Amino acid sequence: MFGFLFVIAAAIRFSCCDANSNVLCIESEREALLKLKNDLIDHSNRISSWVETGDCCKWIGVFCDNVTGHVTQLHLVAPPFSASDDSAPIAEWEAYERSIQIPDFFGLLGSLTYLNLSQSHVWGPIPEKLGNLSKLRYLDLGHNRFDNVRSLQWVSRLTSLQYLDLSYVPLDKATDWVQVTFNLPYLLELHFSGCKLENDTSPTSTVNSTKSLVVLDLSFNQFSSVPTLIFSLHGLVSVDLSFNSLQCPIQDYFGNMSFLEVVDLSLNSLNSSIPNSLYSLTHLQSLRLGDNYFQGEISSAIGNLSSLIYLDLLANTLEGTLPTSLEHLCNLKENMRSSNLSLRRQIEGESPVLSSPVTKDDDNRRRRLMTCIRGL
Repeated sequence: MFGFLFVIAAAIRFSCCDANSNVLCIESEREALLKLKNDLIDHSNRISSWVETGDCCKWIGVFCDNVTGHVTQLHLVAPPFSASDDSAPIAEWEAYERSIQIPDFFGLLGSLTYLNLSQSHVWGPIPEKLGNLSKLRYLDLGHNRFDNVRSLQWVSRLTSLQYLDLSYVPLDKATDWVQVTFNLPYLLELHFSGCKLENDTSPTSTVNSTKSLVVLDLSFNQFSSVPTLIFSLHGLVSVDLSFNSLQCPIQDYFGNMSFLEVVDLSLNSLNSSIPNSLYSLTHLQSLRLGDNYFQGEISSAIGNLSSLIYLDLLANTLEGTLPTSLEHLCNLKENMRSSNLSLRRQIEGESPVLSSPVTKDDDNRRRRLMTCIRGL
């Protein structure tokens, strides 16, 4: 799974241009970047190479097309202060805490394919002129201080977009986020973590779900039920709905999503039995259901999850006896200590996964399963 995502990121980031070729950059684009520099707070001197007499294609963080000289990528993600920066001057800390707005002239960089402004202390509205960047394939504006976001219609014009991250951008007033994002024809990854999203009430008939999406992150939001639209995304490889307010029973449709490798429903208030369709996901590598109120027994069908590497069932109200099929889960890797720690505590009884009395058979199964885990 993780190798797969790296290939996606690498393809988006590097497929269209090489860094710092011998072609001179476009004068108007150089002037636009110099205006941007005047507004940026560059405490780390990462853009000290941006000078008026220089070729912007050779500037740090700027990538140009080898033939045309147009700026195609901007990598301006801001590195955070580390613990070693405790002695930094107060003025430098104050500069770091100040924020900037995205200038409208960004929309003039029409050849951009990659724009990363995450954690850059950007505030205010998102300029709709960003929608003019029709060649963008990667856009990350996450972890900034945007406000008053009432619509994402500008995103609908980014028809080449493959990666979109607006994490921690407040989208609670942008009621069109579903219609816009799920209609992007080439979108592979969507990260809307911490966006204050709630249940969408728009008719599903108005949404033409993208067939390309493989990664969906809607964690740290305010959903009370799993968005039904998710179950129409049959190509999904990873779905994260952790840290929401999920309460309603999950529709048993996961069986239609046979490519799933990662499912995270942890830290919600789900109080039904574990959906049977989860047990049919033979490619599943990570299943996180911890910190919910799942009830009933663990089905013996859990043994079908032969690819499982990470299993978390902690802090639920499951009951009954341990299925013997748990012994088949010998792909759980010891080199991911945190992953096996959850299962080990459940099996050893430090934080029991089952609420009923433990039988002699349960003890035998626990010993066999722990032998399997420790032997890896």
